[in-house]
Amino acid sequence: TNPITSSIHLWTHVQEAKRRGAKVIAIDPYRSLSAEKATQHIAINPGTDAALALAMMHVLVRDDLIDHDYIARYTLGFEALKARLDEWPPTRVAQVCGIDVDVIETLARDYGSTREAVIRLNYGASRTAGAGMATRTIGCLPALTGAWREAAGGALLGSGGAYPYDQKAMERPDLIWNQPRTINMSSLGAALNAHLHDSTVLPVKALYVYNSNPATVAPDSTAVLRGLAREDLFTVVHDVFLTDSADYADIVLPATTQLEHIDIHKSYGHTYWVYNHAAIAPVGEARANTAVFRALAQRMGMTEPSLFESDEALAAQVFQRAHPRNAAVDMETIKAQGWQRLTIPARFAPFAEGNFPTPSGKCEFYSERAKALGLDPLPTWIAPNESPATNPALAARFPLQLLSPPARNYMNSTFVNIASLRAAEGEPHLDIHPLDANARHLEEGQLARVFNDRGAFFARIRITDKAKPGVAIALSLWWHKLSRGGLNVNAVTSQTLTDVGRGPTFYDCLVEVEAADESVVQAIAA
Repeated sequence: TNPITSSIHLWTHVQEAKRRGAKVIAIDPYRSLSAEKATQHIAINPGTDAALALAMMHVLVRDDLIDHDYIARYTLGFEALKARLDEWPPTRVAQVCGIDVDVIETLARDYGSTREAVIRLNYGASRTAGAGMATRTIGCLPALTGAWREAAGGALLGSGGAYPYDQKAMERPDLIWNQPRTINMSSLGAALNAHLHDSTVLPVKALYVYNSNPATVAPDSTAVLRGLAREDLFTVVHDVFLTDSADYADIVLPATTQLEHIDIHKSYGHTYWVYNHAAIAPVGEARANTAVFRALAQRMGMTEPSLFESDEALAAQVFQRAHPRNAAVDMETIKAQGWQRLTIPARFAPFAEGNFPTPSGKCEFYSERAKALGLDPLPTWIAPNESPATNPALAARFPLQLLSPPARNYMNSTFVNIASLRAAEGEPHLDIHPLDANARHLEEGQLARVFNDRGAFFARIRITDKAKPGVAIALSLWWHKLSRGGLNVNAVTSQTLTDVGRGPTFYDCLVEVEAADESVVQAIAA
């Protein structure tokens, strides 16, 4: 995570903790803005987070820096885990992660000797082949040390799971009667083109886009844009702005902003329900998503009452009223006040006495459920699909590992159309280590072509030791039409999915970089 960019509300607390003596360690292949202000930056190789966690656990067990009581009461499979950890000594993992053995040893001892130690996960580690296993492995660390006992300990990805939220009431799976196929958005490029290569596949003939900009954000953009350009694909885009996706639409519908509609929100980082009142009436012909859905249901002759429920009624159905965390929560209070905190202690440590969302209620170092899914029942490391160590043949052609974390002024593809924020970012850049720049005769400020077998994009070179040797950084996510050559970084990313959850593998990507001539870019754009 890079909270200066993505969680500024969290970063203020991180800084305050640091002023009070906390040690802040950034584990990131790139020396981000947050890493620069941390106490220590550990620059591991991309996709090796789980390996580092295993080496830390190895040291914790070896040096008896573990909470035996917590392990006995609230975990399963410790003996099996110990045997697994024998395979992951720091000497092995140092080579995997590209860091010194002493760094691992010190990190593990610091972590094991600090009960109030918290791991702030984010989505970076979830964008490589072994994302699910990495998250699971890292989540085992606080169970070994007993850090889950502390409100200021444990691990956090987001606080959304704390909310008693009735997902079925919102999605109504009981109304899905004909078993329609489900298409993963991260495989959109393949889905839109599959019938062209396999006559047994039914083509996707209609696409309704809302709350997203798939032309920009979906991986393997070349395939996605080829699919969106099909003459036989009917595409509707419901958005506030004319995004890249809107350029491929047959119909563009104006959407409301947050100021123009009612909603209720969970959160990423706090524990308050928040009610979103409409500050103004919808402008012009703009309609909220739900308003369009209600109108479509009516025009299509549907009669199911739930399809016509008001936004206020839908918001009220979100609550699982009988849940203890909603015991003192009242919709009328939320609407009147604008917010209301969940019914939880001031110092919230949900797993202090187990209560994990597992079949046993314990932290399962050995998981029968994972085994039944065909996964390793124990924590392990799943190597990236694309790295010099795991795919040397591919790396011989494309030797640089590419990461595309958010630029400071953007959030996914949001805000790129705002001229002042775009001016602050300048133009698409590629951060590259001096050793890699010298090997390719690249100079500061030079225009470069970044490419692999999937596609290519153009960026301005910045030579910096913020990037590890062998790693290139393209801060993102620019719209295609606002990028040189009309393509952004997703022209080179893969549609391959993660091990658990079937998420995108944006950061599992090998590329090569070469100098580019401006005339070539202009010709491509034309």
